[in-house]
Amino acid sequence: MLSKKGMVLHTGLMKPAVALVAIALGACSNSNEQGGNNSYGFTAPSPHTSAVNQELLEQLPDDSGGLPEAATRGFIGTFEGERAKIRNSDGEIIWDLNEYSFLTGQAPDSTNPSLWRQASLNNLHGLFKVTDRVYQIRGFDLANMTIIQGRRGLIIVDPLTSEETARAALELTREHLGDAPVVAVIFTHSHIDHFGGVWGVISKSDYDAGNVRVIAPVGFMEEATSENVVAGIAMARRASFMYGRRLPRDARGHVDSGLGKTPSFGTFGIAEPTEIVDRTGLRLNIDGLEFVFQNAPGSEAPAELTFAIPELAAYCGAEIATQTLHNLYTLRGAKVRDAIKWSAYIDEMITLSAGSDVYFAGHHWPVWGRDRIVEYLELHRDTYKYIHDQTVRRMNNGLTSREIAEELRLPPALSSTYSNRGYYGTVRHNSKAVYQNYMGWYDANPANLNPLPPEDAANRYVDLAGGAESLMAMARTAFQEGDYRWTAEILNHLVFDQPDHDAAKTLLAETYDQLGYQAESGPWRDVYLSAAFELRFGAPDEPLVDMHALLGILQQTPVEKFFQTMSVRLDADKAHGEEYAIAVVFTDLNESYLLTVKNSVLHVQQDPHPGLADASLYLTRELFTRLLVGDVGLSEMLTSDSLEVEGSTVRLLSFLSLFETPNGEFNIVTP
Repeated sequence: MLSKKGMVLHTGLMKPAVALVAIALGACSNSNEQGGNNSYGFTAPSPHTSAVNQELLEQLPDDSGGLPEAATRGFIGTFEGERAKIRNSDGEIIWDLNEYSFLTGQAPDSTNPSLWRQASLNNLHGLFKVTDRVYQIRGFDLANMTIIQGRRGLIIVDPLTSEETARAALELTREHLGDAPVVAVIFTHSHIDHFGGVWGVISKSDYDAGNVRVIAPVGFMEEATSENVVAGIAMARRASFMYGRRLPRDARGHVDSGLGKTPSFGTFGIAEPTEIVDRTGLRLNIDGLEFVFQNAPGSEAPAELTFAIPELAAYCGAEIATQTLHNLYTLRGAKVRDAIKWSAYIDEMITLSAGSDVYFAGHHWPVWGRDRIVEYLELHRDTYKYIHDQTVRRMNNGLTSREIAEELRLPPALSSTYSNRGYYGTVRHNSKAVYQNYMGWYDANPANLNPLPPEDAANRYVDLAGGAESLMAMARTAFQEGDYRWTAEILNHLVFDQPDHDAAKTLLAETYDQLGYQAESGPWRDVYLSAAFELRFGAPDEPLVDMHALLGILQQTPVEKFFQTMSVRLDADKAHGEEYAIAVVFTDLNESYLLTVKNSVLHVQQDPHPGLADASLYLTRELFTRLLVGDVGLSEMLTSDSLEVEGSTVRLLSFLSLFETPNGEFNIVTP
């Protein structure tokens, strides 16, 4: 049995047998911690943080259940040396398998020991055998890519986020399993880390020729191409905090997202499915193997499926049950997910997986043995239902979302294992999601019905505290006492009142350091440390996501969604008193739309004969998409051979001037 003090993992390029020796010999010295500030300004863990993390270490479950062995089981090989660096067509590194090589030895005080354990297990990368004819590439991206050997070739499940990482994953697979063709691709759901790399595993010529089947859940294309389009700018900015995009990869920076390392940022694409799974119980013969599908819309994703392969006694659970508590609400921003529906799908999976000896998913490592599979799924099923039921029970007794989050804890029966700990989602913010699903943002207290905005309130709180220096004194005292949540709350007021107060920003950054070091959730840690980073260095100067890399997906996005993005970019003040009617005709789609502005609102309707327009714009779908992402300027557009204007060019330009380009690098931790 592994003692808590001996919880040490050495992963990366280590062979599994060596890794397990490192786990067993865990009582080694801590070589990851540094004194003072690191090069990014992150401070050393305080005595309070060290004590909190040590206390948690002593409370963690033991590893006698064999999870470290499960994470290394079936290891075949990985890339080493220069091949561990996966590059794009310009030679830029978009994924480095050695980037997290610091994850070795005992957890440093600057990282929650439970998260360190999860991060270390997630750093085991390479090709793994799951069972006969089923393999996984793990650690090459945020998600896993599963490879199933059919009669003639390979069936790829979830080809990662980027074309580059997916291509490297297939290359490693073929080196060990042979050069078989890819005959089918299954997208388990509509999140980009499970489909964005598709053109790295199949060619467009094979796809166009009908040589590759592409199977996905009903609603996949709509959800995959539309998610985040309207609110995507704000979501992307928030996602940079959630995934620690600007953080160093070290023991005081980003260590893991809990679900995996982090998404890759290479070239993204999508392939329209050739076949749709629209009901539970659907059976498809894919290259000689029978697949039995579950349709699970509105679970972890709006469009999602799972499946059994009876001949191989294997079950794929997609992302519905992985080795972490998942999100009912994601910190980047999204509609909340239905905990009851999620729990019911897992309950159904217990029945559908009957006869399966192995359960594997789109993240983490598999579960072997029927009894363990049932126990594992029951644990996840009951965790989501417990969070739902006990949140609603407290809600009906008058508690608010913040009060519920403060007191709700999983019972011992649900908290004695690692697989549902809060590495990604947390009980605290998932309970708030349940509350929001039923009650929305208002907690029924009239003081919170129409509160002052942050800057106005901040000014008055600072005055109430007796001025900036008086508030700083209170904050220093709270910080010294290890009361970091209160320190952050009062310093946030001072920073929003006086954003140039360097001492306040410095102390608030140091406070966020400590909160990040204590966080068991990868996203919570990244949010706190990203806040500390930006208090020290400011918001980014340019977008963190290259929209050009998304062109392959945007070209497949319904045109109506792009018009919705135009609606939310309309500057209402500029449009005051103005009326316009502009026709947009897509010459390659043979579709026409009439865009009208009145009462500072944009309306769009499909109109095959937009005869009343002030101006008509004739262009291709490709040019329109490139214009929206900024790949083509207005002057270039107007002189392009792919565009024609009928009517008033002056009115067209005046119309286009009403739309703003959002500031995707907006401040978060300062006004």
